[in-house]
Parts: sequence; structure tokens; C-alpha cells
Amino acid sequence: MQDIAKDLNVSVVTVSKVLRNQGRISDATRRRVLRRAKELNYQMNWVARSLVTRCTFTIGLLLPEFAHPFFAEIARAVAHTVRPHGYHVVISSFEEDPELEASEIDSLLARQVDGLIIASSQSPRHLKVFRTIQERKTPYILIDRPIAGLRACFVGVDNRAIGYLATEHLIEKGCGRIAHLHGPEIRISTERREGYRRALVKAGLTPHSPYVVSGGRGDNTGYQGMRQLLKLKPLPDGVFCYNDPVAIGAMKAILEAGLKLPQDIAVVGAGNVRYSDVLSVPLTTIDQGTCRIGALAAELLLARIGSKRAIRPQKILIPPKLVERESTRRLE
Repeated sequence: MQDIAKDLNVSVVTVSKVLRNQGRISDATRRRVLRRAKELNYQMNWVARSLVTRCTFTIGLLLPEFAHPFFAEIARAVAHTVRPHGYHVVISSFEEDPELEASEIDSLLARQVDGLIIASSQSPRHLKVFRTIQERKTPYILIDRPIAGLRACFVGVDNRAIGYLATEHLIEKGCGRIAHLHGPEIRISTERREGYRRALVKAGLTPHSPYVVSGGRGDNTGYQGMRQLLKLKPLPDGVFCYNDPVAIGAMKAILEAGLKLPQDIAVVGAGNVRYSDVLSVPLTTIDQGTCRIGALAAELLLARIGSKRAIRPQKILIPPKLVERESTRRLE
């Protein structure tokens, strides 16, 4: 910075403000500084900067898996939101393993990240890792998966509304034997199942336990779950699936059985993943505002990092929206 300041006959403070994109500097001076910095191949010394500012300008993002489109969209939205503020995202996957999650959190705290965004797999009975975060006074935001009894900021979707909205749509399409391929035994899966049951009861339909089977969280487990449902007599005429990958597996099983979508069995997923509309039978799904979850979580975390006082935990629930496609479009 001293070299640039000397070359351009400006102060080091001016150069610093331009390189940090702060302060009121004229456009002409800003262009001159940035051009000279590029010529000199200037690179920020983040270690030195962190010693001065006591900030590393890094955010830890902990996700259960990388492959799922939902979490990939979350990661992209977080990075897109924090990048203009000079922050970088360190992403870690813990493969739905609470112990590995705790270990990854410890590693990120040791690297002195300025904040954490976590889609946690911890149970309400095992919250030691969050006490460690709080003792370090590191701001954090929970996403997608709330934890009962933990006072923390949370950004996610109303999962009961997802189950209710999907099931209500199938009822409106004339389905009377509606099955549910539920997800793993975590809170969001339980809440979606509650929404499914609530919609059935409101419509005067009786929830039958044989019509509720495990669909896991992926297309292969959804396929196996649907094969189990296809053994029932009478067959279900509608299926609400825990997420879109499960729904895709279910549709594969339905078509392999020689049945038609949606004439014989209508299918609704959840998540509105990017490829849902380009399948051979485009999938009706529930949009849960994935990008908005990532962006709001990042904005909330940046506000907490920048605050000089404690901020009361906030809970933001995004209302889901139905996206109707061919997998439920029956001819009237």
C-alpha cells in the first residue's frame, strides 16, 4: 500500500479505503488505485489484516451433505450474499453425523471464523457444541433444522405448511387414498408428516398407517418406499413425498409398474430443485424459498457480526408455495 500511495501521490489511508471499498473516495482516484494495485499484483494479507481488525472475514457453513440440490443452493446464496461485504465462506459437510459435525465446528472455531451458519443434526439432548460456540461468543445462525430448547437465530420454512399444502393439493385433484413417503426421523420430517395428517383430517379423510412409509431422503430410497406402497390394496392414488429426490424415485417405481402419472397416481415433492421441471413427467412440488433461506441467514449473520451489542434471537419462517406441474395435472 505504501508503494501504491507513493506512486500515485496519495495517502496510505486513501489506498487502504479503496482496497477495502470503504470511505468517500472520488471515482477517478478509486480507478487509479485499483489499476496500480492490479499492475503490482497486489494481494490482501488476510493474516495481517485479521491481527489488526480481530476479524478473519471468513464464515463457516456447515451442511449435512454437498450433493443434495437444496444445500448446494443454500451454499451459493450464502456466498453470493456475503461476498460483496468482503467475506469468504468455508464450507464443511458432516454427512448427518452429529459427532463429525461437532468436530468440524471445533475446527472452524479454531480457525477463528467470524460466524457460523449451521444446518445441524444435533438432538435437543446433545447441545454441548452450541455451548462451546456461545462461550467463544461466535455468532451463529441455524438454518432448515430448528432445535427444540435452543435459543438461537433460525431461518427456515414452515414444514407443517409444506405437508398441509401438498396434501391439500392432492385432495383438490380428486385423490382419496393419499400416501406419504416420509423422510429420516428428524424434526422437519415429523412436521411435514403432521401437516399431511392435518390436511387429511380437515378433508374428512382417515389417515391409514400402511399408507405412511419411509422414503428416506434420496431417489433410491424413494424408489424402494414407493415399491412398498405399490403392494397395497387398494393402491394409493396420490403420494406426498418428503422431498423432490424422493418423489423422483417414487415416479420411477410408478412408471416401471406400468402405471400412469398422474392418471393412476399423482405425486407431489418438496424443494423445487432445479431439474424438477425437466423430468419426463415434470414434478409438482412445494417451493420452500431455498435461495431466500441462504440469503436471509447470511444477512442476519452479518448483522450479528457487525453489532456491538447482543441481539435477541430471531426466528424467520418462509411460507412455502405450490408449483403445479404435470405430475398432478389430471384431466378434469
